[in-house]
Amino acid sequence: MTELQDGKLAKRKTNSPVPPVDDASASVATEARPRRMLTEAQVLEVVPVSTATLFRMEKSGRFPRGTFISPNRKVWFEDEIVAWQNAIGGKARPRANR
Repeated sequence: MTELQDGKLAKRKTNSPVPPVDDASASVATEARPRRMLTEAQVLEVVPVSTATLFRMEKSGRFPRGTFISPNRKVWFEDEIVAWQNAIGGKARPRANR
């Protein structure tokens, strides 16, 4: 916290390890949260398809693209998966005639 003393701002010590948050900075802190990353195994727990189907859907643009965070580690952002789930929301695709 700061106080105005003789026209200058002076810092006031508090015993609290966390500075108090006002409403304006609370909304900024919420927006600045890190996005949760999901591994392939975690995505497959949420989306009931096989690994091959997941990658086919991703390649065709019917599923959010994953991001490589290292040469051998691919992740998907949880918020994109949730948005995809909400977008499909029960839309049934007709089965192909055999």
